[in-house]
Amino acid sequence: MTVPGAWFRPTWVDGAGSLCAALYLGLASLARGPGDPGVASFLLISAAVAALTFAVYAWSGKEPGRISVGRLLLWAVVFRAIGLFGGPFFEDDYFRYLWDGYRFAQDGTPYGLAPEAFFADPAVPALFQGILDRINFPELPTIYGPATQLAFLLGYGVAPGSVAALQVLFILFDLFTIGVLLRLAPPRAVLLYAWCPLVVKEVAFTAHPDGFAVFFVLAAVWMAKRERLHTAAALLAFGAAAKVLALVLVPFILRPIRWTEWATFAGVLALLYLPFAWQGGSDLPTLLVFAREWEFNASVFALLTPLLPNMAARMVCGALFLAGVAWFYFRGRGSGWNVPPGDRLYGLLLVLAPVVNPWYLLWVLPFAAIRPSLWAWTASVAVLLSYATGLNLQDMNLHPFGHSPWVPVLEYGMIALALAGGVVGRRRVDPREGTVCTAG
Repeated sequence: MTVPGAWFRPTWVDGAGSLCAALYLGLASLARGPGDPGVASFLLISAAVAALTFAVYAWSGKEPGRISVGRLLLWAVVFRAIGLFGGPFFEDDYFRYLWDGYRFAQDGTPYGLAPEAFFADPAVPALFQGILDRINFPELPTIYGPATQLAFLLGYGVAPGSVAALQVLFILFDLFTIGVLLRLAPPRAVLLYAWCPLVVKEVAFTAHPDGFAVFFVLAAVWMAKRERLHTAAALLAFGAAAKVLALVLVPFILRPIRWTEWATFAGVLALLYLPFAWQGGSDLPTLLVFAREWEFNASVFALLTPLLPNMAARMVCGALFLAGVAWFYFRGRGSGWNVPPGDRLYGLLLVLAPVVNPWYLLWVLPFAAIRPSLWAWTASVAVLLSYATGLNLQDMNLHPFGHSPWVPVLEYGMIALALAGGVVGRRRVDPREGTVCTAG
């Protein structure tokens, strides 16, 4: 029998949550100070929170059922509220979000014209002139898809020019993601995502919209699992219109369904894009520039560039990725519908991609909660090393977005070791049980 008030009694999970909250408060205080937090302080705080989270996950394996959904959600909300208080750091992308929301509200579309076209426009209010002056790559039109633009418009409607409005919106969708994960995985595994420092930093502190797109993809997975296939197709289309990365999972989620569900997907996607295309713009031009030219924190691509021309290296990486997707697709064919291997697909994409920003891991981690793996959760910490750029370190000897040689070596070395450890763990056989351990 449950004792009245027992839910409020502190537990060892609360102790770990309190320590994490204290660490996040320290990070939020640094974020609100003059300038950004020091990179070393950020990495130490993130590593400490990750260690506490992994410890809770490991200890709870000895006592199944000891992590309640209520406790998990309570601390997830607390961490995100602290991030809202702290605000963005190491980032200036949110100025583009705010500008896009303004342009959408004023002109009916954020596409077509680059921000620099408005530099001398006296009709731009002073608040948005200040935002305009801080947009990166102002010579390029926006890269964000129509569904994400609807989120920016909603943020503008709530509080024009306020990043806090977008933080609240994306935090809500991140909590919805946790709710969907609880339908697909046990609370112990979902805690890895709900308490993850990378997720809290990128969604709650910095308001990156990738988590917004991921929610729709994960909701599509849940709907497909429940055989609500038209709903799954519509949600997947919304996710693809939020960020192009959602297209990776389209053949895996829509594979077992009829042409009518494919038609639903195509129809919803067209409805989201056509109003903007009719006005003469979309996210496609800047996406093409991104695909042709940008590079940051790459691994395999960085190894190929001394050997091959830029476009040749990109084509090789693209071909390898498509080959990997085909292998995963045909490997799972005929085995019935299962949750797509999103962790492995997006993991492969990031290994081969010319650009690996930390928030791209938001596509890997929900699937790594459904199918926990050592490499994915190690990557959630290791990728934060990519914030050690010349700009954030204030190192004049480095390119503003460049890294010292030790950064990629340590970052990808940690991930490679974790991947190797996971493979060894899966192959290790318990002689007493005759079963394969799945530590990786």
